[in-house]
Amino acid sequence: MVPPNALADVFELLISAYEADEEGSTLIELMKRDWQLFSHPAMDAAHAKELLSEILDDGEIVRKRFSPSSSFTSTGLVQWETLREELMWKNRYFLDQAIDEDRLRDLLAFLPADDMPDVWYRARIMTGDNPHSIEEMGAPPPREVSHGRANPPGIPYLYVGSKPDTAVAEVRPHTGEKACVADFKIKGALTAVDLRNPRQLVSPFLLADAAAIGQLRADIPFLERLGDELTRPVLPRGAAIDYVPSQYLCEFIKKRGYDGVVYRSSVSDGINLALFDPSRAVAGAVDIYDVRGVSVQIERV
Repeated sequence: MVPPNALADVFELLISAYEADEEGSTLIELMKRDWQLFSHPAMDAAHAKELLSEILDDGEIVRKRFSPSSSFTSTGLVQWETLREELMWKNRYFLDQAIDEDRLRDLLAFLPADDMPDVWYRARIMTGDNPHSIEEMGAPPPREVSHGRANPPGIPYLYVGSKPDTAVAEVRPHTGEKACVADFKIKGALTAVDLRNPRQLVSPFLLADAAAIGQLRADIPFLERLGDELTRPVLPRGAAIDYVPSQYLCEFIKKRGYDGVVYRSSVSDGINLALFDPSRAVAGAVDIYDVRGVSVQIERV
C-alpha cells in the first residue's frame, strides 16, 4: 500500500495548474469534474477531503477555492466544429479549415484501448429460413460497402460489438426477427483509440509539468466531442452527410497507424470496435438469436 504523503509531488504538480479564486470550486470538486479523481462510489466528499489533506499534509488547502488557470485555452473544439461544417456542407476533399494535426495526434496517444475483450461479435438479420454462413458475417466486399459511422462508401471496415446483444442492437432489429451472430478474435495485439470516455482515460499524472497538465485539461472537451461524433444516433436517410465528420476522424486515426477505434454504443450498454483492416479478424462460429423485444425511449422535444 502506498502511503498518502508519497503522492504529494504529483498532486502538488496537478494543483499548480489551478489558481486561487474565491468564486471557484474546491480542489475535490475540480479533480472529480476534470479528471474523475476521488470518484469511487464508496468515497464521499468528506473522506475525499480527508485523503487529499493527508496527501498534501495541509488541512486548509482543501477548504479553499480554485479555478483552472486562465493561462491555458484550447482551440481544438472550435477548429473541429468549423471543420465539421465545412466537411458536411462546403468542401469534402480540399479543405480550407486547418486543424492542429500534431496536437490531435498527441492527444490520441492518451487514449489507448486497453483491456479489450478477447472475443467480439457481429450480427446480421436473417432474411429467409437459412442462417447466414460464417463467410457472410464479415465485412462486405468494397463495391457493396455503403456509408458507415467510421468508413466512407467503398472502403470496408469491420464493425463488431463487445457482446452478442450489443451486436444485435446495432443492426436495429424488429421484435420477432432472428439474428445471426458471429464471434471474432483479432489477430495480434490491437492498437486502437478508445473514445468512450476521454475524461476517465486521460491521466494528468503522466505529465511532468503544470503547463502540460493545464493544456491537457483544456483539451479534454475536444476529445469528448470526438467521442460524441462516433456515438450520436444518425437516421439512415441522413447517413451520407451526417457520417462524414466521423469518417474523417477515423481516417485520421487510421493514418496515424492505429488498428481501429473503440466507441460507446448508442443503443446498448456495450462497446463497439471499428476495425480498419477486416482481415485482422478471425471468424469463429455463427449462433442464431430470437429478438424477443425492442426497447424504445422517447423524450418530448
